[in-house]
Amino acid sequence: MRRAQALTVADAVHRRWEHFDHGADIGVRGIGATKAEAFEQAALALTAVITDPPCVAEREAVRITCEAADDELLLAAWLNALVYEMAVRHMLFSRFRVELNGTQLIAQAMGEPTLVRRHQPAVEVKGATYTALRVAPFNGGWLAQTVVDV
Repeated sequence: MRRAQALTVADAVHRRWEHFDHGADIGVRGIGATKAEAFEQAALALTAVITDPPCVAEREAVRITCEAADDELLLAAWLNALVYEMAVRHMLFSRFRVELNGTQLIAQAMGEPTLVRRHQPAVEVKGATYTALRVAPFNGGWLAQTVVDV
């Protein structure tokens, strides 16, 4: 299991993703200077459950929008929208641009069609759960986390 991405000195303070153990499932956590950045990093952690994100080229952009009653539900909706797009388009994503407007998310996910030989997918993510779901200020930035069902 991948634990964390390589960081530059400037990134180490705020922006990163990581996994945390949770029984048979996997926790994904994004940390960023802004809430939107934490959502982007949580999406990158989701990709890292499946494959090594640097192996995924940014060939196509997919627009994703979702809305929810609060930040936590919006994070789950965002990650579930990514899982849906990966499944129906047979794609993986490696870069994300997220804009948050209250309880609405407008994003662009960049990636490419899944190539088993190149991407060597480890598992299939079924969806984001509400387990350990949290979006909150964290060390001068933001944290966005949940557990994904694999």
